[in-house]
Amino acid sequence: FKLNRRFSQRHGFHLVDPSPWPFISSISALSSALGAVMYFHCYKNAEILMFFGLLLTFFSMFIWWRDVVRESTFEGHHTVVVQEGLRNGVILFIVSEVMFFFAFFWAFFSASIAPTIEIGAVWPPKGVETLSPWEIPGLNTLLLLLSGASVTWCHHALVAGKQLESFISLFFTIILALVFTGFQGFEYSNATFSISDSVFGSTFFMATGFHGFHVIIGTIFLFVCLVRLFTRHFSREHHVGFEASVWYWHFVDVVWLFLFVSVYWWGGS
Repeated sequence: FKLNRRFSQRHGFHLVDPSPWPFISSISALSSALGAVMYFHCYKNAEILMFFGLLLTFFSMFIWWRDVVRESTFEGHHTVVVQEGLRNGVILFIVSEVMFFFAFFWAFFSASIAPTIEIGAVWPPKGVETLSPWEIPGLNTLLLLLSGASVTWCHHALVAGKQLESFISLFFTIILALVFTGFQGFEYSNATFSISDSVFGSTFFMATGFHGFHVIIGTIFLFVCLVRLFTRHFSREHHVGFEASVWYWHFVDVVWLFLFVSVYWWGGS
């Protein structure tokens, strides 16, 4: 009956089967958030609840996305209409991320354009030794620009049907992303100020730290696409998951350019 219903479908939309993962994901997210709040208030064994919720969240994400890959690659549910809906969803998600970083830039410029008397009425605040933008930040800018070019190279190679070329370029992109993350960690470990050093330290580490977190998420995203590319999940016409990772990575690149110009170069001079 299920097979007959599938072949008699007269529209291009995907009517998903009942799944337990939305409910399990919500419970796991609630558990991790509740455990974190209890841990911050020094409740006994609260970290167990927090880590259990995080592990269950990661497990639910893995299984849920595995089902989505199965539906798109092996079951053929992702028609042209469904793919268009997924692309629109990714665009809206990236727009929400833009608003997220907009808040950090707003806080940074609000504090730097009109510094208050509490920080000496100057920017950078007195006692804060800023980082040179032409050392590690400049090198990281070059790395991210190269990674943006290589992931675009991968996309064009995939559309052209050059599987080996797309695999090599995507692998090169991931290597650049890992090197960027390593240099970012090295910069943090050698910084002369911390997140508690006035408004400069808090806005600097919040903005660049969340960007680094997005780089890590994007690297994982690209690695999953590398595995799927190796197993030939993508074709010249059907590679929405890879397109989403490319858009996300370009978003990460653009955010870093704004961070470099505003926080490292302008805000640190």
